[in-house]
Amino acid sequence: MTRPVYETDALIADDIEAYLDQHQHKSMLRFITCGSVDDGKSTLIGRLLYDSKMIFEDQLAALENDSRRVGTQGQDIDFALLVDGLAAEREQGITIDVAYRFFATEKRKFIVADCPGHEQYTRNMVTGASTADLAVILIDARKGVLPQTRRHSYLCHLLGIRNILLAVNKMDLVDYDQTIFDSIVQDYAAFAASIGIDAFTPIPISGYKGDNITAASPHMPWYQGQPLIEYLETVAIDNDTDQARPFRLPVQWVNRPNLDFRGFAGQIASGSVKPGDMVRVLPSGKTSTVTRLVTFDGDLDEAVAGQSVTLCLSDEIDCSRGNVIAAADSPPQAADQFEAHLVWMADEPLIPGRAYWLKLGTQIVSATVQQPKYQVNITTMEHLAAKTLDLNAIGVAVVTTDRQLVFESYAQNRTLGGFILIDKMSNATVAAGMLNFSLRRAENIHWQAIDISREAHARQKGQEPKLLWFTGLSGSGKSTIANLVEKKLHALGKHSFLLDGDNVRHGLNKDLGFTDADRIENIRRIGEVAKLMTDAGLIVLTAFISPFRAERELVRAMLPEGEFVEIFVDTPLEVAETRDVKGLYKKARAGALKNFTGIDSPYESPEAPDIRIDTTQTTAEAAAELIVERILGIWSPDL
Repeated sequence: MTRPVYETDALIADDIEAYLDQHQHKSMLRFITCGSVDDGKSTLIGRLLYDSKMIFEDQLAALENDSRRVGTQGQDIDFALLVDGLAAEREQGITIDVAYRFFATEKRKFIVADCPGHEQYTRNMVTGASTADLAVILIDARKGVLPQTRRHSYLCHLLGIRNILLAVNKMDLVDYDQTIFDSIVQDYAAFAASIGIDAFTPIPISGYKGDNITAASPHMPWYQGQPLIEYLETVAIDNDTDQARPFRLPVQWVNRPNLDFRGFAGQIASGSVKPGDMVRVLPSGKTSTVTRLVTFDGDLDEAVAGQSVTLCLSDEIDCSRGNVIAAADSPPQAADQFEAHLVWMADEPLIPGRAYWLKLGTQIVSATVQQPKYQVNITTMEHLAAKTLDLNAIGVAVVTTDRQLVFESYAQNRTLGGFILIDKMSNATVAAGMLNFSLRRAENIHWQAIDISREAHARQKGQEPKLLWFTGLSGSGKSTIANLVEKKLHALGKHSFLLDGDNVRHGLNKDLGFTDADRIENIRRIGEVAKLMTDAGLIVLTAFISPFRAERELVRAMLPEGEFVEIFVDTPLEVAETRDVKGLYKKARAGALKNFTGIDSPYESPEAPDIRIDTTQTTAEAAAELIVERILGIWSPDL
C-alpha cells in the first residue's frame, strides 16, 4: 500500500496570518452520520478525514498498523478505525458512543458526529443530533431501507434537522447498479413523506473505495449530481434563518466587574440586536433600551444569532440568569404547562408525577410529567398507549413546571424549545424533550388575588403554620405518634389537623393504587392539600410511608422555608414486621400483596431529617413530647 504524500497549504508558508484569517472566516457546518448497523458511517467519516488531509504522519502509520491487526479490510486501510476509538468498538466492529471529529476544506469547516446504529444506543444518537445542521443518513445498497434507518430519520426530523443527505453506500458491492439506487431512493421517499420530510438529497457512494466522495465517480456516469464533499461545502446552513427571526438572548451571567458597569451576557439564540433597540426582559415583562454590545474584542455595532455578547441596558431593571432578553415588540411566550415530545434516556423508566429538574437554555425549574398521551412506534409510526416510557422510547406527554418558563416551540427555536430532564437525586440526565406548544389552560387560569393573607390567618390563630411530615415503614408507629402529637397540640389550644395515609385513601385518593407512579401522585395530592391547610394557618400532621426522597422534597419545596418538618420514625424492617398489626407483611411475604414497601418496593430513608425518632429506644409518648417541644419551642411538665 502506497502512503500518500500530504502537501502543506502554500499559504501557511507564505503568510501564516493570512492563512489563519482565511480559516477563521470560513463557515462551520455541524453534521451527523446515522443509519443502521454496518451501513458504513465510521468508514465514511474516516474517508472524509483521509481525503481532506486531516491525518498526521504518526496517525497514518498507526492507522496502517491497526488496519492490519484489527481491521476488517484485509491489508487495506480500515478507515472506520479513525473514528471507532473504544476498545469495545474495535473488538465488535460497531460504534457505541458518539465520536466527534473536526476537519476542514478550502471552503468550509466541519464538525461531524459519528452516531451509533444500534437501537440500544438511540440516546447517544439523540445527543449527537441535538446540535447538528445536517444529517447524512447512510443506507447499505445491499439491504435497502431498514427499521433503524426509519428510526434515525424520524429522530432527525423530530430534532429539527431540515437538511437530509441520503447516502446510498457500498455501491461497489452491487456493481454500481443504478436500478438498485433508484429503488432505494423511491422507498425512502415514500417513508420520508409519511413523517414530514419534504426534501432530501440522494447520493450514491462507496465510502471504502472513495466513489463520489470528493470527486465524481467514473463507475457511476449515470449520476449527474454533486459529490458528497461538494454538497457539504455548499449546502445552505440555517444560520441565516435564525438571524431573520425575532431577537432572543437567554441570560447566562450578569457581568458586574465594578460599580460602573452592569451587563447581561449570553449567546444570541435568534435575531439580531443593535444599540438603540427596545428590548423586553421576560418573564417580568420590563422594557428597556440597548446602550452597548460589549465583547472581549470591543463594542459591536450589531450582533446576530450565534454570537456571544454582553448587553448593557439604559435602565436598572431586574434581570438575572435564566431570564430572556427579547425584542420588545415580539416577545416569546411564558407558560407553566406544555405538550412535549420526550426521548427517554435513562435505564429507570419515567415515573409520572415525579418531580425532575427541567433545564431549558439557562432556565432551571422543577417539572413533573403526566402519564404519556402515547408512545411512538418508530417502525410503523403508530401511536401506542403507554403508562410510562422506557429506555430509548419516544412519546408525547404533558409537562408541568412549578413556575413560568419562557419558551418557543422547538420548531421555531431549538434553543428556547429544547430541554433536558434531570433526576433530582442522582443528577443524571434522564430525557431530552422538545416543546410543542403551551396548553390553553396555562394561559386562561390565573391566580386570584385574596385580601386575607396566610400571615393574617396565622396571626388570628396565634401560631406559626407547620407541616409535620411523619415518614417511615408500615408498622413503624407513625400514625400512633402523630395522633399523640395532635392530642397534645389540641390540649395547648393549637389549631391542627391530622391527615392519615389510610384515611385519605378512603376518599381523596381512593382511585390510586400502590405502584410507584400512584404512590407519587398520592403524595403530590397530599402535599397540595397540606399546603392549603397551612395557608389557613393550621399545624398539619401527615402520617404516610412516602417512600421516595424526591417526593418528600417536592412537598418541602411547596412551602415557605422552615414550615416543612420531616420527622423520620426510624424503625428497622424486622421490628416493624414483628408488629404487623394489619397483617400486611405476612401477605407481602406470601406474594399476596404486591408493591409493598420494604418487601418488593423500596423505601428511601431521609438522609438529614429535621427530627429522628428511634422507636427501639423511645416510647410513642416520649416521642410525642419531644416533637411538640421542638415544634413549639416550649416545655412544661404537662407535656
